[in-house]
Amino acid sequence: MTSFSDSARLKKLFDEEVNLFVRQNPESKKLHDKAAGPMMNGVPMSWMAKWPGPYPVYVKSAKGAHFSDVDGNDYVDFCLGDTGAMVGHSPDASIAAIKNQLEKGITLMLPTEDAAIAAQSLADRFGVEKWQFTLTATDANRHIIRYARHITGRKKILIHDYCYHGTVDETFANLDEQGNTVSRVNNIGAPVDPKETTWVVPFNDLAAAEKAFASGEIAAALIEPAMTNIGIVLPEPGYLEGLRTLATKYGVILIHDETHTLSEGVGGMTRRRNLKPDAVVLGKTIGAGIPAGAFGMTKELSARISGSLNLEHIDVGGVGGTLAGNALSMAAVRATLTEVLTEEAFARMEDLCTVWTKDVQEIIDEYQIPWQVSQLGCRAEYSFRATAPRTGKEAADADDFELQQYLHLHALNRGILMTPFHNMALISPATTLEDVKRHTEHFRDAAKALFT
Repeated sequence: MTSFSDSARLKKLFDEEVNLFVRQNPESKKLHDKAAGPMMNGVPMSWMAKWPGPYPVYVKSAKGAHFSDVDGNDYVDFCLGDTGAMVGHSPDASIAAIKNQLEKGITLMLPTEDAAIAAQSLADRFGVEKWQFTLTATDANRHIIRYARHITGRKKILIHDYCYHGTVDETFANLDEQGNTVSRVNNIGAPVDPKETTWVVPFNDLAAAEKAFASGEIAAALIEPAMTNIGIVLPEPGYLEGLRTLATKYGVILIHDETHTLSEGVGGMTRRRNLKPDAVVLGKTIGAGIPAGAFGMTKELSARISGSLNLEHIDVGGVGGTLAGNALSMAAVRATLTEVLTEEAFARMEDLCTVWTKDVQEIIDEYQIPWQVSQLGCRAEYSFRATAPRTGKEAADADDFELQQYLHLHALNRGILMTPFHNMALISPATTLEDVKRHTEHFRDAAKALFT
């Protein structure tokens, strides 16, 4: 059920948007009806059925910050593949490198010069010296967790309540009302009870983190420096530094998953806030859409790991894969890091995101809506609460699926794609001020419809 006070109005408005969507997207409907035969729910991955509207939009082509669909509609894309296309769709420099490598070989199980260039770029940006490459951030998280358990001899991983780190089994856990670690609601086919593998703490709670660390059971703390997948939850002053101090005190490996928080700059929050994790995880963005992930380690951590591995059996120990670090991915990562995700690009992206945030806040104030908006570099999001959330639970408690679906469909019908299941916008190097103002117009129209 929606928490929006006038549920009848919301239903009426949503039904109007559904009817408009159907009128505007007949060709997408034909393709979806055809897809319903061979695919579950007519989509290649089950969560795609959750987009607002009776069926998904089918994209014809995408470039930069825009895409067009099979019905000829043009969209400003603020979703950008939920960070996978944060560099914009098909940036010229990345595409040139990808095309060049396609003709020379795609996957070889051998290193390329591109890998070393990409690794050095990441080392320079994040301040951790030794890097490995994967196909996804999920893979990177799994691998560094295995290494942490291997060298510490401990079993449990500390995570934040309502975190998201891809499909890593250990992270599908929450706190119940008594503060116990329990399986997340709708955790599909959980392999074991997560309390055997995981210790959950609230974000911004150093006392809870120290209690977990002091147990002697924690191999690693896997965290986002700011939560992003339950809405943006920013760290309070001293929280991240406090985690570093506690991790050192209790011998816990501190891992920063910067897959989304890379939005704060070329070295993510780690560089911008002068943080000192033992390991950093990246994904999505660095390959410009070609599957790629990475994890970096300090020299000290890398030495502990490499010195404890058996070379004879290193290929069957659960870390790696034959496509990891493939030549095509490495060409994409090298070009994207060195030619697209530059300091200058990030500065411009953040400036435009600040305009987006300011416009949304002004409309919230204009209509006296009890919502707030938060910004993390070139990423911003509004939530259905009056003050910024301190924890994942506070953010989750403010969620309103029906209201969110209406706002997303209202945006989609006006040529704006937002990140699904969030009220979040990403700014790419190709996004323009005109694109931002297009969102402002939609948001003002939706606010007026809901609150006047």
